[in-house]
Amino acid sequence: MDYSMGSTDGKDYKNKVFLIYDVPAYFNNDISITADSKLKFQSSKQYPGFAINLEEYSNFNEYMLATFSKSSRYKLNKYKKRFEACFDITYKMYFGEITKDEYDAVFVSFKELLTKRFNDKQITNNNLNPGEWQFYYDVAFPLILENKASLFVIYDGDTPIGVTLSYHSDIVLFDAITVFDIDYAKFHLGSVTIMKLIEYCLTEKIKIFDFSKGYFDYKTRWSNKTYDFEYHIFYDSSSILAKTLAQGLKSFFDLKQKLREKNVNERLHRLTYKLKSRKTEVSTTQTAFKFEAISEEPHQNDLTEIDLKAAENHILKSLAFEFLYLNDECSKDLKVYRDNAKQYYFIGQTKKAKAIPVQQL
Repeated sequence: MDYSMGSTDGKDYKNKVFLIYDVPAYFNNDISITADSKLKFQSSKQYPGFAINLEEYSNFNEYMLATFSKSSRYKLNKYKKRFEACFDITYKMYFGEITKDEYDAVFVSFKELLTKRFNDKQITNNNLNPGEWQFYYDVAFPLILENKASLFVIYDGDTPIGVTLSYHSDIVLFDAITVFDIDYAKFHLGSVTIMKLIEYCLTEKIKIFDFSKGYFDYKTRWSNKTYDFEYHIFYDSSSILAKTLAQGLKSFFDLKQKLREKNVNERLHRLTYKLKSRKTEVSTTQTAFKFEAISEEPHQNDLTEIDLKAAENHILKSLAFEFLYLNDECSKDLKVYRDNAKQYYFIGQTKKAKAIPVQQL
């Protein structure tokens, strides 16, 4: 990235201040301003950034061997194989081509999954603010068609259960927003998503897979490159107003970063969620279950089959997915029943179990 500002005559920045957000430090920015120029520059370090430099790897296995231990590689591969065995999984990268109907359908699911994820965490997410979400919706479609953005979607059957919006440059894939259905958490869908995106980058000769800003544990596990995002401030130093505004902006953003480092922003997001939420407070007590193997199916009399797609059966859906994971069963073969005593039965193709409550959480 290169700011070519040495030849300006001063007319285009007179009495002005320019703020450029989210500039990755690894861009090796060449900020060339002549010594006699009245245009001056300041920067403010903001969010930490994490990325994977893939230049030295020719394939996915090379990256995995260099990054993870044998036991970690085994676990990650097991998650992926188990996930694909238990569900009707397909992967789709929309890059350069997508119909408007496909795009709209993905974005509806994208928003639903984000809302579900952050309601579960009970914090606000700025991406879901109506104006910001509309911005993403408006810009992503033409950018996909121009090979400047992509939507990576994981489908279970016809249902999107994971979506990643990325931006593309010639050598960098920027992960902008990633979300997956929390009901599939047992299968480590986040890790599966990262593995598939790394494979894509290596196939397409993309040199850097950028996780973008913000600290999360998973980023430290996968990345081999850390950097800082910066805000760049340019201002007319001959203008007292512009100079004062520029210094004020720098002080403001420096303070925000200090508060962010103390996790004040996360506490603020949780408070904002509580203030915005209009839901009636309900008990969050949940019953924990363990599976007890049974040799025969229960009698069909007095049994009610459970529809796992119904919203009210969210907890049972997570329990059913745990049964699939533990027993190598496939979702298409699974039947779930409840008897009059409110005991639950999970019947797969080869394995059968009864869910027994063990304690109160």
